Amino acid sequence: MATGDQNDFSSRLRQLLPNGWFPDTSPVLDAILNGISYCLALIYSLLAYAKLQTRLATVTDGFLDLAAFDYFGSFIARRTNEIDASLRARVFKNLLRPKATRAAIINLLTDLTGTAPIVFEPWRPLDCGALNENICGLNMAGGLGSLAIPYQAFITAYRPIGQGVPFIAGLNSSFAGLNVGSQSELASLSQIAGSVTDADLFAAVADAKVEGTMAWMKITNKS
Repeated sequence: MATGDQNDFSSRLRQLLPNGWFPDTSPVLDAILNGISYCLALIYSLLAYAKLQTRLATVTDGFLDLAAFDYFGSFIARRTNEIDASLRARVFKNLLRPKATRAAIINLLTDLTGTAPIVFEPWRPLDCGALNENICGLNMAGGLGSLAIPYQAFITAYRPIGQGVPFIAGLNSSFAGLNVGSQSELASLSQIAGSVTDADLFAAVADAKVEGTMAWMKITNKS
């Protein structure tokens, strides 16, 4: 018996009855009390569920999706087969996420893909070197800088290493077959659980960069 369940309410109601009015075994009374207790237990469970939805730390199910939409619109949405804990963690992480800096964009893409991106700013001496300064070398590091393209950055982001399609056997698998072993079928990228798409990466950088600046992005697979 747990607090708020049907047996708990039935026991509480019986304790409110006057002593001596009913015998210890009373099927008719028990049926009436259990009927009332069922309704009370249902109301109690609904109240407990509603209480969870009043705080971001405990909100669940579709209400968590609504909370994410309230804070971020379509920028953060539940991924395929994503559980509440994962979505809630992403919402919390993005509530106070730093933006508008080079480091913020690097951290954002690293969180999304698991791999740090390459960021090159033609106006930044540490990226392209400077005359008589020991920070870059020809054909060794950095890139060709130019003051003619200010407030721009070239970003190379890497797609996350996927976890594959769950419950589907791989190519040339020896343990898949008709009615035996694992399921075998033609799969697509849309079936990858919790995948981060190229569109997600483009949207993340567009949201994090400073207005009035331009970010040129190339998305490639991690070699």
